[in-house]
Amino acid sequence: MIRQALTEIGIFLIPFVVYALFLIATRSGLLIRSSWPVVIVGRLLLGSLLLVVVSLIMLAQFSGAPPNSTYVPAHIENGKLIPGVEK
Repeated sequence: MIRQALTEIGIFLIPFVVYALFLIATRSGLLIRSSWPVVIVGRLLLGSLLLVVVSLIMLAQFSGAPPNSTYVPAHIENGKLIPGVEK
């Protein structure tokens, strides 16, 4: 679960990192307040939220078990632990 959370945080930060790299490349001053106007930060925030929503939809749609599959949970058979499988 922590891996998905860290992935989503990373996806959220992508637009901010790209804008910071743009500021560094154009030598506009990364830490100058005028380089981060509220309008730009708002647009970056909206873009970040859109990316996170799309990635969550993709995660929900294309991960997990295939349709009509049955999960057989882990069990002990003849004294040996058999891991869970999708059938």
